[in-house]
Amino acid sequence: MGTSRRKRQDGLPSARRTLTSSNDPAASGTLSSAKAPPIVAACCLLAVVAALPYVSIFSHPFVNYDDETYLTQNPRVQAGLTFAAVRWAAVSTYAANWHPLTWMLHTLNWQMFHENASGHHGISLLLHVSNVILLFLILVRSTASPWKSWIAAAIFAVHPLNVESVAWIAETKNLLSTMFFLGGLMAYGWYAARPSVKRYVLVAVLFMAGLASKPMVITFPFVLLLVDVWPLSRVAKGSRPASNSIPQFSWGRLVVEKIPLMLLSAGSAVITIIAQGRGGAIPPSEYLPFSMRVANSICSYAVYLEKAFWPRGLAPFYPWPRVEVWQLSLAALFIAGVSALARKFRKRGYSLIGWLWFLGTLVPVIGVIQVGGQSRADRYTYLPCIGIYVLCVWAVADISLLQRMKNKSVAVLVAALLVALSLATWRQASYWQSDYDLWSHTLAVTTDNLVAEDNLGIALLHMGRSSEAMMHFQNAERLSPTDAISRINLGADYQDQNRLNEAADEYATAIANTEDPSLLATAYENLGKVYLRKADYVRAQSVYERLLAKDPKNVNAFLGLGRAQMGKTASALSETLRQQPSASGYLQLGQLLQQLGDEGRARQAYVTALKLDPKLHEAKDALGSLVSP
Repeated sequence: MGTSRRKRQDGLPSARRTLTSSNDPAASGTLSSAKAPPIVAACCLLAVVAALPYVSIFSHPFVNYDDETYLTQNPRVQAGLTFAAVRWAAVSTYAANWHPLTWMLHTLNWQMFHENASGHHGISLLLHVSNVILLFLILVRSTASPWKSWIAAAIFAVHPLNVESVAWIAETKNLLSTMFFLGGLMAYGWYAARPSVKRYVLVAVLFMAGLASKPMVITFPFVLLLVDVWPLSRVAKGSRPASNSIPQFSWGRLVVEKIPLMLLSAGSAVITIIAQGRGGAIPPSEYLPFSMRVANSICSYAVYLEKAFWPRGLAPFYPWPRVEVWQLSLAALFIAGVSALARKFRKRGYSLIGWLWFLGTLVPVIGVIQVGGQSRADRYTYLPCIGIYVLCVWAVADISLLQRMKNKSVAVLVAALLVALSLATWRQASYWQSDYDLWSHTLAVTTDNLVAEDNLGIALLHMGRSSEAMMHFQNAERLSPTDAISRINLGADYQDQNRLNEAADEYATAIANTEDPSLLATAYENLGKVYLRKADYVRAQSVYERLLAKDPKNVNAFLGLGRAQMGKTASALSETLRQQPSASGYLQLGQLLQQLGDEGRARQAYVTALKLDPKLHEAKDALGSLVSP
């Protein structure tokens, strides 16, 4: 764990000794006996290794998947980092999350870069590089195994599973929370060397910052219990003397020590459930029964592990699969087998701890308490797979065959692995260069993907390829007849074709099947426009009133309501003029209809006004202002 390089009285080795010696039972062998790299040079090389596969993201735009919610269509973020913005971030559960530091970072980024997506990507990459270096420093300080620490950090730096977290601007929260998580681990190493209230407070503050960035770091106190075992060796083992100078304590004392942090975790869990419940991110239990969620969770552990070793078919959204009994049984046996193996070699330290890190840090997002419509997500592995990378590097270093190999041969093998992973990461990052590429790839590697169908359809609409877009919206409607997004987009297409009754049906279906505030607003606004075009002003007024009841500050609802009331006035005036014709009355009717956009009927009203009073210059001018039919 991290500590000051100058304070040897803290119980950790000096910087020079940290890089050349270790009490780790697995420290012997080729990877540790080689001459250690200077720590600054090692960090600089890691930064280059981490950044190179992601250079292309600087030319990538925002994507049509949450980037609009977090940035491009978020007036709160675009208003700048003011006191009001900070106050909103502190209490907001917008986007079904409470993460004030994430909102503040996005607001600051927008203030600096505005619509220039490359700047936002640069901040994400900077956070990722920082996390890589933090991981290396934590490992090298706590294990005194510089080469193994560097290799584990390098694998973390270039693994394709991390592309989603780095290349997707909306997932900056994942990088930010991990930075505070790792910073908290470094601070904990400082605390463990010489426990004090001041040092404990620093650990707690960094943990709170992580929770305020993304609640996935909720497992932090439990991870501290793991690192108490390895590599810090803080657990007292009977009368045997400590193998290092870090003070040791009983399990009871170590657990009690974590209680304040556990209370923070509990508070964050409650806030998160409330926020996600308000945002409609938690599907109803009848949609995803508990047994189905448990089965998917077990299979997801196996899939995540598989992708850690063979990262193929990666996508930003995975639909819920149908889990067969044999798949569940095989996954459960696999997880149980690896767990038994890790326990068997628990004396190695890294074996059981690396495995439990992986299992434990995935618990908040494994899906037993389901959030969102995905069955799993690559971004969820950003922090958990660190345990797998460390376990594998230390285990491989223990293999006797590898220990007998020359340093150059091992270096070639490591370089080949990093190059292969970097190329895979480069390729995976390239799919994020446009909405079309991202969702076309997603459909190519997944099946029955409702989200991909909808988002590819939207991308095609923006490209002017509406007929192709409608095919994907129809596919989405086939996969889920109640899908609001596909219904809204199909309604928009019908509206463009002047098939107003069909458009109204699509919007009404969308309204009946979603609680998402933005989707409801779009459906209500479009349905109101349909009724305005049909001159059904009573229904249009009802639609806009319902929208205002749900969103009292919706500007479009006020404008639509005004148009509906204007239309009702025009209808009433038209009926009156049939019985009592008046030139000035027809002039006013024409003006109302012109404001409503009904230029054909407005023209008729002006012509009628002039027939009744040929000298009515206002009617002549108004008629002249209309474009010739």
